[in-house]
Amino acid sequence: MSDLAAPMPQPAQSSTSGEERQGLLLVFLSALAWSFGGTIGRFVETPDGWTMVFWRSFWAVAFLVGFMLWRDGRRGTLRMFAGMGVPGMAVAICFGISSACFVLALSYTTVANILLMQAGVPLIAALISWVIFRERIAWTTWMAICAVILGIGIMVSESATGAVSPIGDALALLIAICFAIATVITRRYAHVRMTPATCLGAALAGLVAAFQSSGLITSVPDAMILFVFGALNLGLGFAFFAMGARLVPAVLAALMGTFEPVLGPVWVWLVHGEVPSASTMIGGTVVVLALVAYLGLEFRRYSLPRKPGVTGMPNPN
Repeated sequence: MSDLAAPMPQPAQSSTSGEERQGLLLVFLSALAWSFGGTIGRFVETPDGWTMVFWRSFWAVAFLVGFMLWRDGRRGTLRMFAGMGVPGMAVAICFGISSACFVLALSYTTVANILLMQAGVPLIAALISWVIFRERIAWTTWMAICAVILGIGIMVSESATGAVSPIGDALALLIAICFAIATVITRRYAHVRMTPATCLGAALAGLVAAFQSSGLITSVPDAMILFVFGALNLGLGFAFFAMGARLVPAVLAALMGTFEPVLGPVWVWLVHGEVPSASTMIGGTVVVLALVAYLGLEFRRYSLPRKPGVTGMPNPN
């Protein structure tokens, strides 16, 4: 039987409130780190998007390898890579596509569109779980999914008039879908350490970019910015999320993760003066309000007994 057909192991539960607070802080820091991605990317003057993907991926891999060697040692790092299996490879491919598409999408559409589409990741993941794994979804989740679809439809409505590139919107949507798939796999295989998978995903994106790029030479200022873009924005964000998500319930991690699409357009607006269009602001408001309302309800209901199989609860082995 395939590794992907194996039963879902039970996730480890936090034993103290102190651990949960630490986990929430780490997940928030990951969202904060990722939220600066669009702002940092706008400083890079290298015209070839694939060159940006290569160097961002290179420095992310360097950071993550160094982090794992520092935390787990050489043998521990090798064991984690060897133990990824099919789930880890699938997550690596998803993260590789997501990180590459993010950089490429910056050349076609606004940061607000990219980040606000990513706000739908928790709900897309719930829908994938229902379709593929037949997990039941609460009616509140269905309502939130409909609201997110409406909001995204408003956001991309300018594509039909040419005001916003449909290629950019398609890339932004692909980012959300791939990240949602990775989230579902990670949830079902919580025993697999996914830090190596994120590292491998960045390496795959860099390898593809190396063959697609017209040249890997950049200016010194761009090289410095790309180091920050890769090591601190992508790599550090992955490290924070991998450590924090293991300490808090998934619904709380998803709630804290909404800070990325909320804060991202704000940084770009303040630093670069990139004011979101009216449709992006209206659609984004619908998306964010739907997510905050849904995740807020789930957070309040989390302590109440719920039936296994409903989104957010593990199925029995």
